[in-house]
Amino acid sequence: MILYPIAKINLGLHVLNKRTDGFHEIESCLYPIPLCDILEIIPAEETIFLQTGIELPNSNEKNICVKAYDLLATKYNIPPVYIHLRKQIPIGAGLGGGSSDAAFVLKGLNELFSLNISQANLEHFASELGSDCPFFITSRPCLVSGRGEILSPSSIDLNGKFLVLINPNIHISTKEAYALINPKQPVGELEEILSAKQIDWKTSLVNDFQIPIAIKYPIISETIDFLYENGAYYAAMSGSGSTVFGLFDFDPVNEVRSAQGLVFAGKLAR
Repeated sequence: MILYPIAKINLGLHVLNKRTDGFHEIESCLYPIPLCDILEIIPAEETIFLQTGIELPNSNEKNICVKAYDLLATKYNIPPVYIHLRKQIPIGAGLGGGSSDAAFVLKGLNELFSLNISQANLEHFASELGSDCPFFITSRPCLVSGRGEILSPSSIDLNGKFLVLINPNIHISTKEAYALINPKQPVGELEEILSAKQIDWKTSLVNDFQIPIAIKYPIISETIDFLYENGAYYAAMSGSGSTVFGLFDFDPVNEVRSAQGLVFAGKLAR
């Protein structure tokens, strides 16, 4: 079985407060984009994980794909599997690549072994692996709240718009990102801001991580300025960084093709 775990961008991100469980209460809009990893899952004599493509940071922890397999293996009678992850979504980049990989392992195992797990239960299992993992079970535009695991469908539509992703090759951990900000109540309601004209997002749609992270890493604000200078009607950092994205009404490939760290430039469709 071959699967293609997709990435996401955040359209606005408000960090509201710190919860008693140590997580933060947030609100954001997650939008799926056509940048993906490649995931192969096949039955095997023993569970083996192989990762190629972009190198993962050295860690003694199990890869989240293996954690996803282990989670279902403790609840269902499934055989060992061989998992090959071809990593193409930048890591520590605010694009949700690891969360997507985990969610697609859950979906893949469910299909491969005919487990008949409902979407609601898959989302529940995904929430045990990471805050934004449930989003990738549906992979449709969603408003998220709680620590990111509470989903509600969003009518936001970027169909026909052009997207540019630029990654400055800075790995920003979630822990580092949250250490740089002070939670606060937003000036406006996110859903109301998103429903306004997209041309107005530049002055109203805010990612609370962007300013403090850009102070530490000025390349973030420099990249956002570059996208605006080349015609983006909205540009921002995605999630907790470090990838910056720009939305355009035209194909900007000639304007941005020389940008260092260019990851993706293409048209969005639903």
